[in-house]
Amino acid sequence: MNDSGDLAAWIELSLVPGLGGGRLRSLLSAFGLPANVLRATRPQLCRVVPEPLAESILGRKRGAEVDKALRWADKPGHAVLTLADGAYPKQLLEIPDPPALLYVVGESQLLSCRALAVVGSRNATPQGLKNAHAFARALSDAGLAVVSGLALGVDSEAHRGGLEGRGSTFAVLGTGVDITYPRRNAPLAGEIASRGALVSEFPLGTEPYAGNFPRRNRLISGLAKGCLVVEAAMDSGSLITARLAADQGREVFAIPGSIHSPLSKGCHALIKQGAKLVESAHDVLEELGLAVRPPEEAPDAGVGHDLLDKMGYDPCDINEIVARSGLPVEAVSATLLQLELDGKIAGLPGGLYQRVR
Repeated sequence: MNDSGDLAAWIELSLVPGLGGGRLRSLLSAFGLPANVLRATRPQLCRVVPEPLAESILGRKRGAEVDKALRWADKPGHAVLTLADGAYPKQLLEIPDPPALLYVVGESQLLSCRALAVVGSRNATPQGLKNAHAFARALSDAGLAVVSGLALGVDSEAHRGGLEGRGSTFAVLGTGVDITYPRRNAPLAGEIASRGALVSEFPLGTEPYAGNFPRRNRLISGLAKGCLVVEAAMDSGSLITARLAADQGREVFAIPGSIHSPLSKGCHALIKQGAKLVESAHDVLEELGLAVRPPEEAPDAGVGHDLLDKMGYDPCDINEIVARSGLPVEAVSATLLQLELDGKIAGLPGGLYQRVR
């Protein structure tokens, strides 16, 4: 880890307005450590970066932001990893645009563990949420860290499933690591911080600007061996993560769904483009070369078994179920209520029901 003087220089340089990752790495390549960049003259800087950017570096003010970050980094469970740190995740050095700094809360070494990204829709179906949780739990049980983006829906369930296994989970944020977004996930973020890790490349205090989230997606895929898309519409940000994963040479996996569901369209498009179709966590682990015994699925039993068979797995309304089963509407309605209470089906908007595997 850098001493406080070195770390202050890294933070100070990273906070120069307009200095992106590419320019910063060019400066480091030319001058070595950030302290050398900060001591450089205008002519020296202008050989590497445009004059306006050189002026920004020369006119910088150390200010309160650097001191705030140093105080933050001194707290237990906090870390700022730089490109020069031995603890910096090696897999990020393989991507085209690795961040100069990573702010981490929790177990920073988790970022260097073997991981799999699990992403998907913020407005997932009940089946999609259950799939995300179950897959993440199984992957974590197999020793993989589950990485996702702390969004509502699939991301949240992926983190919860990851926390239940031995591999744990870490979340890559589109805000400063000291800001929780969305607010509803504050309790989940607290659990991840205490039993996994929160990580961000953005300076402390960075608000959830829309452009931050597509940018952080390259880190979700870059920190993982592969990316599993659970559910995604055609305009989903999850498809950005999957594309970045493919560009980075990572494996891409997708769970197929109903041909009638808009949230299956993105996964089906990925499969057509070469993503691996998976039906169980065993399929993912097998592709990654992690030999495990496939789980045995227990058959459905108890109340409503015949009705479940009639429903299939696509959403349907009570009239369709009555027609398929031949049972009176009162009997179907009562059985559906019991099946929903047992967690075997889920009620959907518009009076629809869907079987939950």
